[in-house]
Amino acid sequence: MKRFKSVMFLLLTTTLLCFGQFKLPALQFKYNALEPTIDSTTMYIHYNFHHAAYVNNLNKALEKYPELYKKDIVELIQNINELPAGIQTAVRNNGGGYYNHSFFWSILAPAGTAPMSPKLEKILVENFGSIDAFKAEFEKAAVGQFGSGWAWVIKEKTGKLRIISTPNQDNSLMQKAEVKGKPVLTIDVWEHAYYLKYQNKRIAYVKAFWNVVNWTEVEKLIGS
Repeated sequence: MKRFKSVMFLLLTTTLLCFGQFKLPALQFKYNALEPTIDSTTMYIHYNFHHAAYVNNLNKALEKYPELYKKDIVELIQNINELPAGIQTAVRNNGGGYYNHSFFWSILAPAGTAPMSPKLEKILVENFGSIDAFKAEFEKAAVGQFGSGWAWVIKEKTGKLRIISTPNQDNSLMQKAEVKGKPVLTIDVWEHAYYLKYQNKRIAYVKAFWNVVNWTEVEKLIGS
């Protein structure tokens, strides 16, 4: 009987996850593809445990409101205040975690496979003065984010690029965001993103991050 209950619980859990709209997106690279910048163990744990937990918890939060599964993640996090009060915090935290991680994977690539084009370099220089100045400002935002969070490059409605940081799983698309804009680049500065390799040396992780940026994707996002 105990074994039967365990099997039934597993089947029920699997069924609920299958019917939930939000699923862990497939990675476009292998776990070891970003080494030595991001080690394979960190990548595996980050993706299969941390990101997966946000996906599962988001689906769980929406169970009582199945009509919300029809919305995409951007629509959900842009309209958190319109959601039932009892799930607003869960959607902010877990919907944010789902979106942020999915976006983060999309702007990563093995070193040397998606270099910065002259066109993108010109755009960044026009917005920040120089590539060195751009990187310095981004690094400052990432290292200076107190506790857990993210640093971002966002595109404002005016078309101007801006560097910001957000706490926890917040981002610039959210209704509650102090600064709004379209994300075009991000780095995860939660400790689980780097601690196995870099320990407390967040600055070393942030500086190494430039080696695995998918600049081709960043350029597409800026241009779209």
